Amino acid sequence: MSSDATKSSHSPIKQHTFIYECSNPQGGKIKGEMNATNIAIAKAELRRQGLTPIKIKRKSKPLFNFHNKKISPADICAFSRQMATMMTAGVPLVQSFDIVARGSDNLSMKDLVLRIKSDVEDGHSFSDALRKHPMYFTPLFCNLVAAGETSGALDTLLDRIATYLEKSESLKRKIKKALFYPSAVMVVAVIVTSILLVFVVPQFQELFEGFGAELPAFTLLVIHMSNFFQSQWYFILGGIIVSIWGFVFAKKRSVTFQHFLDRVSLRLPIIGNILNKAAIARYARTLSTTFAAGVPLVESLESVAGATGNILYYKAIMHIREEVSTGSQIQSAMKNTGMFPNMVVQMVSIGEESGSLDNMLSKVADIFEEEVDTAVDGLSSLLEPLIMAILGVLVGGLVIAMYLPIFKMGSVI
Repeated sequence: MSSDATKSSHSPIKQHTFIYECSNPQGGKIKGEMNATNIAIAKAELRRQGLTPIKIKRKSKPLFNFHNKKISPADICAFSRQMATMMTAGVPLVQSFDIVARGSDNLSMKDLVLRIKSDVEDGHSFSDALRKHPMYFTPLFCNLVAAGETSGALDTLLDRIATYLEKSESLKRKIKKALFYPSAVMVVAVIVTSILLVFVVPQFQELFEGFGAELPAFTLLVIHMSNFFQSQWYFILGGIIVSIWGFVFAKKRSVTFQHFLDRVSLRLPIIGNILNKAAIARYARTLSTTFAAGVPLVESLESVAGATGNILYYKAIMHIREEVSTGSQIQSAMKNTGMFPNMVVQMVSIGEESGSLDNMLSKVADIFEEEVDTAVDGLSSLLEPLIMAILGVLVGGLVIAMYLPIFKMGSVI
């Protein structure tokens, strides 16, 4: 019995949905649904409400449940904003969990909120309940909530966390937008070219064989490419699949490869500039949030380093942390890394001298987030004609190669 109790105290309590039919004291019948850990607790809860259970059973799960989705960063962001709104309005913490859970369309997110609520009801702090789910709540998130609980300003800290997550997700979407569009178009270009080489060029090749005339060099080149593609397509396709798998595997498992990608990405033309500005924006936004929450600067910098998303900035910020821990000013430590523009260093210096470092860092984040947004829009405008030109050369080149012999034959006739 004690072992079971110990086990249940360390594992999350799973809630189930039950369908019930009850009679009320007036003799009427009531039907509905409720969440409980088991049927006995569900019956006890109904009796506590003055209802007499007639029929109660566990609700079966549908074969295809489109509401039971994975929990995304956007779900965590929405949870933070909703909790901040509830707490600011004066709604008690446990009741806030209930309201947020009922309002979620994602059953996985609903279950997560109810598990957090159960831990809080069992006497755990909000931050400790969050730490049980490191897959969804980062150490930074948990530390900020703990700071809010300690200072008695949990509603204010939740609002800061929600704003921070919203800004971070917005920045991620901008970066993905900058990278997705050209990648998608190039994939389409490769697919279209492959279809032309496999299905269209062979038809023209059969037609040209009856000409009995020498084909132009460009046409012969395309025909040889088509023959090679048809005879070796399985090697080409296998090579592409293995390369993609190897890239993803190495990116997940190899720290050295991740570091190499981080270094190369910052040096790419145009894209590198966007990634640099995004890393600086994350640094400023995260440090502003933690510093405003009352987290000591040295402790904040370790969380900030991981939030930048790039190994070069991670090492630079950890170097800043070492210098700050020995008594250096943060602006001089930032300048020594050589990773931050002079404007950023100057604004941080003004913030230190005026005692408003968090506000100045927030302004830095706003500036660089706006610059990322502008750069992404400019990149899209620049890439559209460039990509159209590439598609025109690929597809148009193949079409011209196939029609050159026909034009030549027409001129002879």
